[in-house]
Amino acid sequence: MGQVLHGSATTTEAVRRAIQLREESVRALARRYGVSPTTVQKWRKRATTADARMGPKDPRSTVLTVEEEAIIVTFRRHTLLPLDDCLYGLQPTIPHLTRSSLHRCLERHGISRLPEIDGDKPKKQRFASYAIGYVHIDIAEVSTAEGKLRLFVAIDRTSKFAFVRLVESAGKMEAAQFLRDFIEAVPYHIHTVLTDNGIQFTSRQRDIYDSQHIFDRVCHEHGIEHRLTKVNHPWTNGQVERMNRTIKDATVKRYHYDSHAELRTHLHLFVDAYNHARRLKTLRGLTPTEFILSAWTKDPDRFRIDPSHLIPGPYT
Repeated sequence: MGQVLHGSATTTEAVRRAIQLREESVRALARRYGVSPTTVQKWRKRATTADARMGPKDPRSTVLTVEEEAIIVTFRRHTLLPLDDCLYGLQPTIPHLTRSSLHRCLERHGISRLPEIDGDKPKKQRFASYAIGYVHIDIAEVSTAEGKLRLFVAIDRTSKFAFVRLVESAGKMEAAQFLRDFIEAVPYHIHTVLTDNGIQFTSRQRDIYDSQHIFDRVCHEHGIEHRLTKVNHPWTNGQVERMNRTIKDATVKRYHYDSHAELRTHLHLFVDAYNHARRLKTLRGLTPTEFILSAWTKDPDRFRIDPSHLIPGPYT
């Protein structure tokens, strides 16, 4: 059976065991096994033949205090968030925390890896890269004590900027107005919109002889290419489908709303927090608003106006 020894080892476990068992003098054993007398004396004093652990006897951080490490460990065990999400969540409390110091802290406490979820993980596929202004739009259904509402959701594929509207009914006129509102809300030019084949976004096959659909008309007015997903392939519009789930998990699936007004207020607050405060791993730790500001400095020609107006002030 193989032995795992450190790189500077001059003896094997068999030699160490022989040194401990033999009663010869230190010099005789040193000549016999070709080691120094100091090595013989060292192994005679030890009760085992295993290498001693290298490094500090009591590992601790030179950056974090004991109290800060306790905060990190408690936060990780209670939230089970990934490393980057833990970093973004803890930095307001521990400003000097870095990704490497957080990882080393989790390693020391044996919680650097999250428990595996049962079942095979699906193969991850990356979305194609597009310039800012590629938008996914979809409709979801939500409910309050007053009844059902339709929720229009739009999300930019690149910046992850989200925009939502609650409406009583979701027809083609509401869809067209939602697109107009979204165009006004973002500071950059939208070049592509991806939707499903719902009647809110495109004409039915039997209506192909009718005039141009109003949603397509709005796209044409603003120089936007309107793309449709393949029939029965909802995963093509997966980014906005995932955003629908995120919104529902944070609102209607978690809280009860007595009125539509309550839901509208909470939804507005959640989307504002998402756009301006939520740091996303896919954006390398930036919020959607911060990503838009960085895109403005790199390629201002894609923007209609200075995006700094998106930043909420103290009285917003």
